[in-house]
Amino acid sequence: MFIEKALLTQKEFAKYIVGSLLVIAASFGGQLPFLGAILYKAIQKKIPLIDLNETNAFTLLDKNLNLFLLLISFAIGAVAFYYVIKNIHQQTIVEVTTARSKVDWNRILFSFTVWAIFSAASVYIGFLTMPQDYVLNFQLKPFLILFVIATVLIPVQTSLEEYIFRGYLMQGFAVLAKNKWFPLVMTAVIFGVMHIANPEVEKLGYIMMFYYIGTGLLLGIMTLMDDGMELALGFHCANNLVGCLLVTSDWSALQTNSILKDVSEPSAGLSVIAPLVIVYPLLIFIFALKYKWSNWQEKLTGDINLSIINKF
Repeated sequence: MFIEKALLTQKEFAKYIVGSLLVIAASFGGQLPFLGAILYKAIQKKIPLIDLNETNAFTLLDKNLNLFLLLISFAIGAVAFYYVIKNIHQQTIVEVTTARSKVDWNRILFSFTVWAIFSAASVYIGFLTMPQDYVLNFQLKPFLILFVIATVLIPVQTSLEEYIFRGYLMQGFAVLAKNKWFPLVMTAVIFGVMHIANPEVEKLGYIMMFYYIGTGLLLGIMTLMDDGMELALGFHCANNLVGCLLVTSDWSALQTNSILKDVSEPSAGLSVIAPLVIVYPLLIFIFALKYKWSNWQEKLTGDINLSIINKF
C-alpha cells in the first residue's frame, strides 16, 4: 500500500506543486558555485562570456571539480526535499520510501548488486569485443579523487531523483488521480523530459527519449509492484555510479576521470532497443521471481481503494 499511504494524510495536490517548486529552486541555487567557478575561469582566461556554451564551459574546470560542483546542487536539493516532506506534508522519509515499517536495505543492496554486475559486465564485454572503440583513460590520482566524490555524492544525486519521482510525485499524482496508472505514466514521462537537455539527446537524437521514459517506467513498475522504492534506489545508484567510474565519452552528460573512454561514433539503435525489449523485462522477471510479485493489473493500473483508506 505504498502509493495509498499518501492519501491517509495528504488531501491537497497543490502542496505537491509548492513542494516541487521549492526543491527545484533549491537545486538551481545549488548550481551557483558551479556557475561562479565557470565565470571566474572564463574571466581569468579572458574568454568573452557571450562565447560560453555548454560544451566549452565544461572544459574550463578540472573534471573532478566539475563533477563535485554539479553534484553539490543535489545535496542542497536533498536538504530542501527533507524540509518539504517534514514541514509541508508532515510525513517521514520512511513513508515516502516504502509501505514497510522501515526501509529494506537488503532490497537496495540486491538491486544495486544485480545492476552493477550487469553494467560492469556490459562495459567489459564491449571492451573485449570492440577494443578499437575504447582508450585507456586511467590515471591513479584523478581516479581516486573521482572514486571518493562519486561514492559519496552519486548516491545523493540518484536518491534525490528517485525520491522526487518514484516517491514524492508518485504519491502526489495518486492524491490527484486516485488511481495507479496515472502516477506511473506521468512520473515516467516527466522523468524522461527532465533529461531532454542531456548531451546524449543532442548527439543521438530524440529517440533517446524512449530510453529515458522507458527507464522511468521500469523504475515506476518496480516501485508499485514491490510496494516501495528500495529496488529503484539501488538500480539508479548502480547505473550512475558504475558508469561514472568505468567509462566516459566526450558527448556524455558526466565526463569523468574514469578507467576507460569511449571514442566510438555513437548510434542510438541497439543501445536504446536492447534495454527496453530485452534487459529491462529480464530484470523485472528476476525481481518478480525473488519477491513473488502478483496481482500485476491491480498494482499497476487499478484504482486507489478509498474504502480501505477511509478505515484508518
